[in-house]
Amino acid sequence: MSEHLLVGLAAIIVFGILAQWLSWSFRIPSILLLLVFGFIAGPVTGMLDPDYFFGQLLFPFVSISVAIILFEGGLSLKINELKSVFGVVRNLITIGTLVTWSLSAFAAHYFINLSIELSLLLGAVLVVTGPTVIIPLLRLVKPKGNINSILKWEGIVNDPIGALLALLVFETIIATGVTEATFTAVFVIFKTILISCVIGIVGAYLLVYVLKKDYVPDYLQNPVALATIILVFAASNSVQHESGLFAVTLMGIVLANQKQVVIEHIIEFKENLGVLLLSTLFIVLAARLKIEQIQLINMGAILFVASLILVIRPVTIFLSTIGSKLNWKEKLYLSWMAPRGIVAAAVISIFALELTQKGFEEAKILVPIIFLVIIATILIYGLSAIPLARILKLADLKPQGVLIAGISKFSLEIYKALKKYDLNALLVDNNWDKVTSARQAGYNTCFGSIVSENTHESLVLDGIGKFLALTPNKGINSLAAIHFAKVFDSSNVYQIYTAPKHKQDISKDLRSNIFSSEELTYPEIEKYEATLSVKTTKITNEFSYSDYLKKYESQLVFPLFTLTKEKNLLVFSEVNSPIPADGEILISLILREKSIPNIN
Repeated sequence: MSEHLLVGLAAIIVFGILAQWLSWSFRIPSILLLLVFGFIAGPVTGMLDPDYFFGQLLFPFVSISVAIILFEGGLSLKINELKSVFGVVRNLITIGTLVTWSLSAFAAHYFINLSIELSLLLGAVLVVTGPTVIIPLLRLVKPKGNINSILKWEGIVNDPIGALLALLVFETIIATGVTEATFTAVFVIFKTILISCVIGIVGAYLLVYVLKKDYVPDYLQNPVALATIILVFAASNSVQHESGLFAVTLMGIVLANQKQVVIEHIIEFKENLGVLLLSTLFIVLAARLKIEQIQLINMGAILFVASLILVIRPVTIFLSTIGSKLNWKEKLYLSWMAPRGIVAAAVISIFALELTQKGFEEAKILVPIIFLVIIATILIYGLSAIPLARILKLADLKPQGVLIAGISKFSLEIYKALKKYDLNALLVDNNWDKVTSARQAGYNTCFGSIVSENTHESLVLDGIGKFLALTPNKGINSLAAIHFAKVFDSSNVYQIYTAPKHKQDISKDLRSNIFSSEELTYPEIEKYEATLSVKTTKITNEFSYSDYLKKYESQLVFPLFTLTKEKNLLVFSEVNSPIPADGEILISLILREKSIPNIN
């Protein structure tokens, strides 16, 4: 018996992580694969029965896992992002919520023939827009402008709001009499908001205080943070049923925007834990479906889903963006991005079970309907997100531009070479005179320290996907590289040696890739600053890369980039030397001037 349980639990985890890896490999939404694995393990083969494996611990485990996922979402919300999109986000979580709720409830009653009560419950749950699906999609699409901030804020904030509305409807359904139902609804709203806000904010500042005073050693900070999240969730739920999701989301937002302690390690821990929990939850919830439940889905259910995608979401966006500065392309893209995810599945599973136990047999159809919505929206939105962004020209799916830290003759020469081929480049420096001179000469610049949070928040990174740290300070270069490895991925972050290799004492885990080669150092560049230049050479059959190396083997020449025919910028480093082929462009640094064929 115990071995059977162990194998089942191991299978859930292994298949969950396998789905995440396959999603990354084939660039498709991970939740789609998780659902497929869950269906195969549950209703198709009968290999996995979550109710048997977990027993009475199933839904407490689901609830705590969702709470941790929403807390992680709250950690990603920065108030400074909200400034430029506040009006739209405010409308989406007020007007948009009411429109989605009412229209979804009407469609459920009309197409699925649900009772008014259950239609309102289903409509409330469908207010959520699945940040666990949207955020991975946004990482793939990298939309320009404010689309990213709008969708992220809407998705994360609407999750606890949808859960709150579902709780409100649930309490009203089980209440007896109009007077009691009305009183219950009003009481639940005020009690939930009050309790959630107080407990969430107190929990956040309690954790900040403990970390700030060093009452907890470093190795216990992540476990203490996890315990605090669970404590806040449980405490809020104990006072008001299902209010914990709102509390932990608010707790995450407060922690993300406070300035007293550094929480990067907590964010990284929660991201890793969130991936594991998300993978497990979708497989478990999908495996709970029964064949007879799936058979309840009919043409009415399909028309209901179609109305959500083709009518309700566009109407919601149109009404919520009246008077905004968004153009029609941005509104269209927002109208085509409302996938549902784990919160919708978890919340409806809990309420459907409770309603069924209370004699509402009609509630059995709620779970398969939600899973149909999840599958359809993930398939449609997930598979069309990238092509639509490309058609509307709202995203650079593989940004090749470069963010450069440090203004010098070397970085200015690199900038000119990149701009020659219409590649974005942005120079950052905290020397006002250098920034002013470069800006007056037409360079795209930003004033500020590359390791400052204020600078990070002011950077406009549209079209930029790589980072070069070219300052004379090895500490600044390394700190900046560590930060931007989280923005662009570590494979796209480079720094220059600030001294000869034998004098470098920076551990590999505290720096990024070495730009160009280990022989290219900042002092060497300064030594030849008066004569250095960055030139472009077109590699041809007549003048191959081998010919280039032979011709300049005795000179101080360093290859920097290869620009492919597809306009992909490949960076030379100490571990990577991309060999340019016929028709590709080699961008190189010449410290001792000598003629080199220039592209015509």
